[in-house]
Amino acid sequence: MSEEKNSNYEESRLYKIRHSTAHVMAEAVLEKFPEGKVAIGPPIENGFYYDFELPRPLTPEDLKEIQTRMKKIIASKLTFERKEVSAEEARKLFADQPYKLELIDGLEEGNEDEYGNPIGEKVTLSIYSSGNFIDLCRGPHVDDTSVINPKAIKLMNVAGAYWRGDEHNTMLQRIYGTAWETPQELKDYLWKLEEAKKRDHRRLGRELDLYSSNDEIGTGLILWHPNGARIRYLAERYWGDEHDKAGYEFVYTPHIGKASLWETSGHLDFYNENMYSPIEIEGQAYYLKPMNCPFHVHIYKSGLRSYRDLPMRYAEMGTVYRYERSGVLHGLMRVRGFTQDDAHHFCRPDQMPEEIDFVLGFSLHILRAFGFKEFKAFLSTMPEKSVGEPERWRDAEAALEAALKRAKLSYEVDEGGGAFYGPKIDIKISDALGREWQLSTIQFDFNLPERFDMNYIGEDGQPHRPYMIHRALMGSVERFFGILIEHYGGAFPVWLAPVQAVLIPIADRHLEYADTVAAKLKEAGIRVKVDERKERMNAKIRDAQKQKIPYMLVVGDREMEDGQVALRKRGGENPGAMPMADFIALAKEEIALKAA
Repeated sequence: MSEEKNSNYEESRLYKIRHSTAHVMAEAVLEKFPEGKVAIGPPIENGFYYDFELPRPLTPEDLKEIQTRMKKIIASKLTFERKEVSAEEARKLFADQPYKLELIDGLEEGNEDEYGNPIGEKVTLSIYSSGNFIDLCRGPHVDDTSVINPKAIKLMNVAGAYWRGDEHNTMLQRIYGTAWETPQELKDYLWKLEEAKKRDHRRLGRELDLYSSNDEIGTGLILWHPNGARIRYLAERYWGDEHDKAGYEFVYTPHIGKASLWETSGHLDFYNENMYSPIEIEGQAYYLKPMNCPFHVHIYKSGLRSYRDLPMRYAEMGTVYRYERSGVLHGLMRVRGFTQDDAHHFCRPDQMPEEIDFVLGFSLHILRAFGFKEFKAFLSTMPEKSVGEPERWRDAEAALEAALKRAKLSYEVDEGGGAFYGPKIDIKISDALGREWQLSTIQFDFNLPERFDMNYIGEDGQPHRPYMIHRALMGSVERFFGILIEHYGGAFPVWLAPVQAVLIPIADRHLEYADTVAAKLKEAGIRVKVDERKERMNAKIRDAQKQKIPYMLVVGDREMEDGQVALRKRGGENPGAMPMADFIALAKEEIALKAA
């Protein structure tokens, strides 16, 4: 959540409801466990949590009881009262609460508070009280508990959480809850959660035999199974065809590079914690590449470039390696080895606005082909510490913003949020459940052209510095695939489905005809298989539906006699018997439409 979005949320009625509901929950917990110790309990996106040290682990039955107690507290119409106290007064109030005392000590010493706000040495602390519960809190809250709708709240689950996120500290119990303004909003949210579980790419990855990973190979490293690899191949083939049409040149680069390369690029200074240990080769240190850009720069520098050669667009499906702690690895979404659909544009200053228009439009064109229709952009501008002339920053920022306006793309400006080496546009998509995912990035770079002394010869015969634009469209192929799985719930559009049609012979005597039909479909470019198992027809249909195959073609005596197939679709539609040629025409039309 951006700083601006976070600020708006904290001022919202819903934030106040969730913050207040968290306090009500804490009061209910202490009613049940008077000896309990309270840590922190902020509102979060879609809900709230509170951390406790309790005499025993909580059970699902405990959560039900706590929620019942919460409803009684809410019905009491308790007011939320704010008061300012000194650190000394706060210590007396929280004398039996060690976590609160530690927070007070930190606030008094001038450390950041739990929300990251700097606090001076002499502090006045704010507390909020309601009923029998009191807590260090900066608010805001609703006026009283009657604002909270008891039918629009739910305690979700309990998880372990180390105090202050440090594994050397005490393990606390974190109770997560959600709160909304109306029961319908709660119902909709719970439906989305349940639907998200069904669409979880890790679950569907197993069920549809798409990919796997295992500890023997190494955590965070992905094995693409035939079904998943087929989808990847189709996606990359489309990606390549469209880049070819758009005037990109394809390049390939090594997986390792000498230490001196990463010293020049600055990665060893600024990115070292995300890089793996060096590999020694003949006395020289080499590193697995975390990024492709320095290699593309050297391809550019391999020859003398004229102003007439620009713009130059290099594209690569380049596999990179980044160190991620095991605790943050997550299916396909966070891995240690992944493929970036990288592109780098090198252009003259006068070409820059047109180049930005092009790369933004191209990015949206590709994303739409994969079925994404809702986009939001974030424009990040010059931070306090940066490289490159301010005039170049202003020109680049203006070009990025103008391109967003011409594309009629909704966007927010993140003032000062750019990287030190250039401003950027980040594009987020909304999936079928309305969840936002950041995918494409269009990033200016004033750093690498300087570090690598990149030039082109201008019309005046003098060397000039080119503009360099990084562009990752899918971002990571692995993560993009995970998003696709969840967006479609595994029911990929026909053009991406690893198997587009399955022939289901009713009896063994129909096998030969099924094979004949399959051969003709393959000739037409349709991916098909014949289910030859000695199972009942309905069982074969159910299995095909579970595998989310778009078309099921049943063939029996009548179809064999008339040269037809009986079509069923995975969505439940049953168009029935049709000539084979009609089905081929129907399938090819849907394939050509892609996800549009």
